[in-house]
Amino acid sequence: MNKKPLSVKVTGRGKGDKRSNQASAFVAEVDREQIAVGQRLREIRAQRGLSMRALAEVSGLNINTLSLIENEHTSPSVSTLQQLAQSLQVSMTDFFQTSQEHKRLVHQKQGKRPCVAFEQSRVEDLAAGMSRFGAEPILVTLEPNADSGKHPIVHTGREFVYCLAGKIAYTVDGKKYLLEAGDSLIFEAYLPHHWKNVIATPSRALMVMCPMDERDRPKELHFTH
Repeated sequence: MNKKPLSVKVTGRGKGDKRSNQASAFVAEVDREQIAVGQRLREIRAQRGLSMRALAEVSGLNINTLSLIENEHTSPSVSTLQQLAQSLQVSMTDFFQTSQEHKRLVHQKQGKRPCVAFEQSRVEDLAAGMSRFGAEPILVTLEPNADSGKHPIVHTGREFVYCLAGKIAYTVDGKKYLLEAGDSLIFEAYLPHHWKNVIATPSRALMVMCPMDERDRPKELHFTH
């Protein structure tokens, strides 16, 4: 039997809430056969040495709600994921990463990659299963006029961008670079940077983040604003 995709949807947001709560902009759709959010929650909770009851007390969530999530009987809301992430001291994106041993080689077929859809962009992980240390290649589809947020981004390592379609404006250390199809850009990621899709149609790019610290989370800095 085919399994339905597990989705996390943003609901009940008024216009005034959009800017006041950046985390509520996070929207994810993940193939249950690839990544199970409930299973990841159980694994992270176990790694922290917490019982379900203990996590319920720390997070303020009902123990029955946690049980339903861990057993894949319900899809958690964005606000619930945020509460759990804060209580477990992890990133929200940790719930969408597998805990398998790091692979030495990853071969992916088109349309079979783990992906996370944010409000203004869609990110496909090209190195799912490999260590985050070294390089994180991703395919990014940016919605019309999408940008990386008000504040410049700074992280460790280097960042590489190759524009596949559309027009993406990158501002790095105060200087603007317009990337069109076939153009590329690589820079030291400690330089403050910002990106924006400057056209009224989607743009697409290959991005490679190269963090120097495995605890660094450049993808989250770029897309969960």
